[in-house]
Amino acid sequence: MLLTTQDELADYEIIETLGLVRGNTIRARHIGKDIVAGLRTIVGGEITEYTKMLAESREQSIDRMIADAKRLNADGIVAMRFTTSPVMAGSAELLAYGTAVKLRKK
Repeated sequence: MLLTTQDELADYEIIETLGLVRGNTIRARHIGKDIVAGLRTIVGGEITEYTKMLAESREQSIDRMIADAKRLNADGIVAMRFTTSPVMAGSAELLAYGTAVKLRKK
Protein backbone atom coordinates (compact mmCIF):
# COMPACT_ATOMS: atom_id res chain seq x y z
CA MET A 1 0.00 0.00 0.00
CA LEU A 2 1.46 3.34 -1.06
CA LEU A 3 0.89 6.28 1.29
CA THR A 4 1.53 9.98 0.86
CA THR A 5 0.53 13.26 2.43
CA GLN A 6 0.56 14.76 -1.07
CA ASP A 7 -2.44 14.82 -3.41
CA GLU A 8 -0.76 12.44 -5.86
CA LEU A 9 2.13 10.01 -6.19
CA ALA A 10 4.89 11.09 -8.60
CA ASP A 11 5.26 7.82 -10.53
CA TYR A 12 1.57 6.89 -10.56
CA GLU A 13 -1.65 8.10 -12.12
CA ILE A 14 -4.81 8.03 -10.03
CA ILE A 15 -7.34 6.14 -12.12
CA GLU A 16 -10.13 5.92 -9.55
CA THR A 17 -10.95 7.60 -6.25
CA LEU A 18 -12.51 5.13 -3.83
CA GLY A 19 -13.26 7.46 -0.94
CA LEU A 20 -12.34 8.33 2.61
CA VAL A 21 -10.48 5.78 4.71
CA ARG A 22 -9.61 6.09 8.35
CA GLY A 23 -8.13 4.34 11.31
CA ASN A 24 -8.15 5.41 14.92
CA THR A 25 -7.13 4.46 18.41
CA ILE A 26 -7.95 5.88 21.81
CA ARG A 27 -5.26 5.80 24.44
CA ALA A 28 -5.40 6.63 28.12
CA ARG A 29 -2.53 7.81 30.23
CA HIS A 30 -1.14 5.40 32.82
CA ILE A 31 -0.84 6.68 36.41
CA GLY A 32 2.64 5.16 36.85
CA LYS A 33 3.87 6.79 33.66
CA ASP A 34 2.24 10.08 34.69
CA ILE A 35 4.27 10.08 37.90
CA VAL A 36 7.52 9.43 36.01
CA ALA A 37 6.58 12.07 33.42
CA GLY A 38 5.78 14.57 36.17
CA LEU A 39 9.20 14.03 37.69
CA ARG A 40 10.83 14.41 34.30
CA THR A 41 9.21 17.82 33.85
CA ILE A 42 11.12 18.97 36.92
CA VAL A 43 14.56 17.93 35.64
CA GLY A 44 13.83 18.41 31.93
CA GLY A 45 14.36 16.16 28.95
CA GLU A 46 12.23 14.02 26.71
CA ILE A 47 9.25 12.28 28.26
CA THR A 48 9.98 8.93 26.64
CA GLU A 49 6.90 7.25 28.10
CA TYR A 50 4.63 9.58 26.13
CA THR A 51 6.84 9.55 23.05
CA LYS A 52 6.53 5.77 22.91
CA MET A 53 2.77 5.84 23.54
CA LEU A 54 2.21 8.37 20.73
CA ALA A 55 4.43 6.47 18.28
CA GLU A 56 2.49 3.28 18.97
CA SER A 57 -0.79 5.15 18.53
CA ARG A 58 0.30 6.58 15.16
CA GLU A 59 1.36 3.15 13.89
CA GLN A 60 -1.86 1.50 15.06
CA SER A 61 -3.96 4.24 13.42
CA ILE A 62 -2.04 3.90 10.14
CA ASP A 63 -2.41 0.11 10.20
CA ARG A 64 -6.16 0.42 10.71
CA MET A 65 -6.45 3.02 7.94
CA ILE A 66 -4.56 0.70 5.56
CA ALA A 67 -6.89 -2.18 6.51
CA ASP A 68 -9.86 0.09 5.68
CA ALA A 69 -8.28 0.89 2.28
CA LYS A 70 -7.61 -2.79 1.57
CA ARG A 71 -11.31 -3.53 2.11
CA LEU A 72 -11.93 -1.15 -0.81
CA ASN A 73 -9.20 -2.87 -2.89
CA ALA A 74 -7.17 0.35 -2.96
CA ASP A 75 -3.61 0.54 -4.25
CA GLY A 76 -2.75 3.67 -2.29
CA ILE A 77 -3.83 6.43 0.04
CA VAL A 78 -3.26 10.09 -0.82
CA ALA A 79 -3.70 13.26 1.24
CA MET A 80 -3.07 11.33 4.46
CA ARG A 81 -3.42 13.32 7.68
CA PHE A 82 -3.45 12.87 11.46
CA THR A 83 -5.70 14.54 13.97
CA THR A 84 -6.22 14.19 17.69
CA SER A 85 -9.06 14.99 20.02
CA PRO A 86 -9.68 14.54 23.73
CA VAL A 87 -12.22 11.87 24.61
CA MET A 88 -12.32 12.21 28.39
CA ALA A 89 -9.93 13.29 31.11
CA GLY A 90 -6.63 11.49 30.61
CA SER A 91 -7.41 9.97 27.19
CA ALA A 92 -7.31 11.06 23.58
CA GLU A 93 -8.12 9.76 20.13
CA LEU A 94 -5.55 9.68 17.37
CA LEU A 95 -7.12 9.48 13.90
CA ALA A 96 -5.31 8.81 10.63
CA TYR A 97 -7.31 9.53 7.48
CA GLY A 98 -6.87 9.94 3.76
CA THR A 99 -8.33 9.19 0.35
CA ALA A 100 -8.14 5.64 -0.99
CA VAL A 101 -7.26 5.42 -4.67
CA LYS A 102 -6.60 2.97 -7.50
CA LEU A 103 -3.28 3.63 -9.21
CA ARG A 104 -1.57 2.92 -12.52
CA LYS A 105 2.18 3.23 -13.07
CA LYS A 106 3.01 6.13 -15.42
